[in-house]
Amino acid sequence: MGAKEKRVKNKEEFRREILNSARELFIDDGYEKFSMRRLAEKIDYSPTTIYLYFKGKDDLLLAICEEVAEQFLTRMSHIRSVQSNPYEALRQAMLYLVEFAFDNPNHYKIFFLTRPNVYGTQEEFMKRESMARNSYFEFRKVVQVCIGAGKLRPMDIDVLTQVLATAPHGLITMMLYRSSFPWADRRVLATTLVDGLLRGFRK
Repeated sequence: MGAKEKRVKNKEEFRREILNSARELFIDDGYEKFSMRRLAEKIDYSPTTIYLYFKGKDDLLLAICEEVAEQFLTRMSHIRSVQSNPYEALRQAMLYLVEFAFDNPNHYKIFFLTRPNVYGTQEEFMKRESMARNSYFEFRKVVQVCIGAGKLRPMDIDVLTQVLATAPHGLITMMLYRSSFPWADRRVLATTLVDGLLRGFRK
């Protein structure tokens, strides 16, 4: 490996180290108490060096959220490409959200619970290119295909998309934050919730 390639690799590795450490601090300290100084201490670099990669904590948080959204987008695109049954594709996409949350609780908390306006206003979210916006449109497309195939009853596409996308979050947040409660098996709960929701909108 040449010197230039090595520098690029080190740059990418350092950026990953910054993001991983920032994620931990956002979880431990919360958005308000997060500071670039604390992050610099955690990774043993100067704040000035971190600013070469990220403008500040909002830029860091956005980068972390975009990585999570990219995972959603990649998985939903894959499900849609390999699953010929649109109803089953939608079901799998919803179950994946729950699976992802429990397999990656810190990623989930950062994306959904750290700061509600990380992508700006509603208008800014819809106008600005982002992985989060693209993942919403990908999920919306899955719902639209289901309606078009006669699997779900026709209704406002954004209302139905947002209901189906957000309903599992109640189960997720309760199980993540109320771990002392004697919950039933999470896969059974997730499947029961998703299947019940979809049956309610069957045509």
